[in-house]
Amino acid sequence: MDWLRPICVNRRLGASWPLRRTVEALTVIVFLAVVSSIISEVGRRMNLRKTLGHRSNCDFPAIFNFGDSNSDTGGKSAAFHRLPYPNGETFFHRPSGRYCDGKVIIDFMAEKLGLPYLSAYLDSIGANFQHGANFATGGSTIQSVDTQVFEAGFSPISLEIQLLQFKQFKARIDELFNEATYSYIQTSLPRPDDFSKALYTFDIGQNDLHFGLKSMTEEQLKASFPNIIGTFAQAIKELYQLGARAFWIHNTGPIGCLPYSVIKYPPKPGNMDQNGCVKSHNEIANEFNRQLKQSVSQLKVQLRDAVLTYVDIYSAKYSLISEAKKHGFAGPLGYCCGHYGDYYVQCGKKAIVNGSEVVGDPCSDPSVYISWDAVHYSHAANRWVAHRTLDGSLSDPQIPFTQACHKPDDS
Repeated sequence: MDWLRPICVNRRLGASWPLRRTVEALTVIVFLAVVSSIISEVGRRMNLRKTLGHRSNCDFPAIFNFGDSNSDTGGKSAAFHRLPYPNGETFFHRPSGRYCDGKVIIDFMAEKLGLPYLSAYLDSIGANFQHGANFATGGSTIQSVDTQVFEAGFSPISLEIQLLQFKQFKARIDELFNEATYSYIQTSLPRPDDFSKALYTFDIGQNDLHFGLKSMTEEQLKASFPNIIGTFAQAIKELYQLGARAFWIHNTGPIGCLPYSVIKYPPKPGNMDQNGCVKSHNEIANEFNRQLKQSVSQLKVQLRDAVLTYVDIYSAKYSLISEAKKHGFAGPLGYCCGHYGDYYVQCGKKAIVNGSEVVGDPCSDPSVYISWDAVHYSHAANRWVAHRTLDGSLSDPQIPFTQACHKPDDS
């Protein structure tokens, strides 16, 4: 065991270091190396913060949004039937076309950029598109709608149709600006060059999962993801060809934690997580998000001039659900509107219960509920999720929402 013998450092002076001092010396060397590494990392992070701090906020003149009811600001309401009161009661104090008692996340996003709330493209009453348009409609899917999807209750206005609507919108504006100049054009429509400077936002995919859960096995649903996400990627590519450059893409939330999911698909033993959510449904959402993120990463390579930001809405929403009481909410799985005693009745809608006509009534204080109507989030929850995500901490790359036109290596 030669390695235990004392090491002679200077025989001429007769000095030798015992093993203990050798270990101490090595410890000091390792300590200094670690400190140097820490200082280097701190410096790198400070430089990164300094770089981010020197970046100017993006001057987005407009937002063009594509999605489903999570970001619908009146599309489905204008196209089919007006959403009844008490939807809108907290903020707008009237039905506003939103599946919420107040604002949805896209409203908080518009506020963050200093822009007005987005008018629904399909709404012809009082709409103003100067700072963008919202093509989202409740019940929309990424996949094209066939008879089976439509008969299951989903909107015929899929992402493909929303993209066609955008193309028509852009083409009509180009024509108007080429033909003449009217005051209406100046005050109600974006300028042609705004389209390349605008932010393109997406919150869609949840209904594809809901349809799959209704119509096929969970394994069959997972097998359909590549085609669904391929359709999504193709829409991004087409917008890029039309001049779009900045994209803000939400993944899908924890669908197994929607009160409606727990009511319709009561979790069996072993299929419930610590919050009472349907575990397998959340696993499906996570797998969809994994493939979506992978697709966005591929698009970043293919679309060199684009800035694509993938936003982990799932983590924000699940964090809120897991810590509901900590953040001032009553509990993870309660909901405000749609109660008639122990019966679930759609919010504001009529139904027959025990032979009598009843209405799905709201609670007295929506602000203490994460879920507004067992499917959609409340105004208070949407505000919390928006604030949690717009700082960029849950984004890939970690770019604040207001700087979503910058690539990570921009200075």
